[in-house]
Amino acid sequence: MNADSAGSGYESTLVLHIEGMSCNHCRIAVQRALLQVPGVRTAEVDLASGTAKVTFDPTRANRLEMEKAVEGEGYRVSS
Repeated sequence: MNADSAGSGYESTLVLHIEGMSCNHCRIAVQRALLQVPGVRTAEVDLASGTAKVTFDPTRANRLEMEKAVEGEGYRVSS
C-alpha cells in the first residue's frame, strides 16, 4: 500500500476484468458504478481490454463491494 494524504492514509489498486461491455455507454456505466462505492477514489475503465483499474481506500472499500456495483449495472466481473 502507498501512503496517501486523504482518508485513512492508505491506497490500493485493483484491476477488475469486466465481461459484457460492448460500447462507450457500457464503459461509462461501469465507471460510474465503481465511483459510487464508498472509498473508491478513481476508476479507469478500458473498453478495449475489458478492464477497470480502481484505486481505493482498503479500509473503506473491497473487491466484493466493487463486484456488486458492477453486477448491479448488468455486467460480470471475472476472476
